[in-house]
Amino acid sequence: MRNYDFEGEPYVVIEREEPGFGTFLLGALVGAGAALLFAPRSGEATRRMLGDHARRATDTVRDTVEDVTDRIADRAADVRDRVADRVDEVRVNVRRGQQQVVDAFDAGRAAAVEARIELERRLAESKAARRDREDVDVESM
Repeated sequence: MRNYDFEGEPYVVIEREEPGFGTFLLGALVGAGAALLFAPRSGEATRRMLGDHARRATDTVRDTVEDVTDRIADRAADVRDRVADRVDEVRVNVRRGQQQVVDAFDAGRAAAVEARIELERRLAESKAARRDREDVDVESM
């Protein structure tokens, strides 16, 4: 106990710790030991009974572990399948995007070729028109 002074008035604080799991486990073990000491069965019958209970508990734990393992394996397979499906979707979309880029590049190249041909045609027409004007000017002199 600790004494605290509160505004001139002393008071006492009692601190208690709540019992934890260790206390519970210790109580359970003491109770099990007492039950074995005061059991109406013989030692051999008690050992047999404890062995039967231990085997049942082992079987129950084994079954539970197998069930949990199966559930985890099933969920892992489901997740693996979903991930594989998403990867396939992404691959399809990437291929589609690549094809769109290739198509756009090809269209741009074709447009550039057409523009070059048109420019060369206009340039040739312009040169021809200039020559015709120069010829007309030379004749008129």
